[in-house]
Amino acid sequence: MTALAMVRIVEREAEVFRRLWRAFVFSNVVSPVLFLGAMGLGLGGLIDARSRGIGGGLSYVEFIAPGLMAANAMQSGAGMSLWPILGGMKWIRYFHGMVATPVRARDVYWGELAWSGLRTAVTSSVFLVVATLFGGIHSPWAVLAVPAAMLCALAFSAPLMAFSATQETDLGFPLVFRLGVMPLFLFSGTFFPVSQLPSAVRPLAAVSPLWHGVELCRAAATGSFRFGPIVAHVAVLSALVAAGAWWGTRTFERRLSP
Repeated sequence: MTALAMVRIVEREAEVFRRLWRAFVFSNVVSPVLFLGAMGLGLGGLIDARSRGIGGGLSYVEFIAPGLMAANAMQSGAGMSLWPILGGMKWIRYFHGMVATPVRARDVYWGELAWSGLRTAVTSSVFLVVATLFGGIHSPWAVLAVPAAMLCALAFSAPLMAFSATQETDLGFPLVFRLGVMPLFLFSGTFFPVSQLPSAVRPLAAVSPLWHGVELCRAAATGSFRFGPIVAHVAVLSALVAAGAWWGTRTFERRLSP
């Protein structure tokens, strides 16, 4: 039942998306593209004029484009995993309607997680095309940045969906963004190499899921692969997805089971 139920839930989310896609396009496509233009071309033009490149001789737009792809995936995955999940649990309670059918609570969790990954893949694909037009992508291996961004998004979505299922109000959700998402966005190698951080805090990058996603996307976008680091990044993100999924299936079952 799980695979079929997941498909049904994804179909439901796709139907909702069909009606609300305009708001999605602005927040998840237009805004990141404008940010890429401002930072990569605007600020990047000043940086490139004063230096010989950043992060291995890359132009600034080449450096920042894959980082922003991963960061946008993180923000999208986190946003989809907080208020919409609590809405389905408590405010609108459409999850309860789902489990009143043969769909199980764990099917709801996996369906929502699958939709998060699929939506991120669509967003990242569009972003990749635009970044290429901006001159930020030159390697044909850059297509692998899309699954890398999707894995990064799932590493946030899986545990945050589980967390949302334990909440009665959304009072803690802004703190997730202010104390979690935004610091990671700024200090995980998106805008500058983590080697430029103070030596005392540099090792903290290893525990940042976004840093692992940024490194994967940047390796794909530049075509510079090193087997050991790639395996490590994928292993860390996959472990976060697995741990979040283990937690999420249990929190959804506790919240939605009769």
